[in-house]
Amino acid sequence: MVDFLPKVKLEVAIKKDMLELVLEAIEKSAHTGNIGDGKIFVHNIEQVIRIRTGESGVEAL
Repeated sequence: MVDFLPKVKLEVAIKKDMLELVLEAIEKSAHTGNIGDGKIFVHNIEQVIRIRTGESGVEAL
């Protein structure tokens, strides 16, 4: 039997040095061992700009 659960999409932008810590936290909190636990996709972000202040790069995070 498959129980359909509500889906959650989580998008985070972090510094590269925090990647492993964040991945571990997400995996630990999301893991149930059941079908539908989800997937994690990791992408590089080439540029970030905070529109309100004009800050860019790490400062914009």
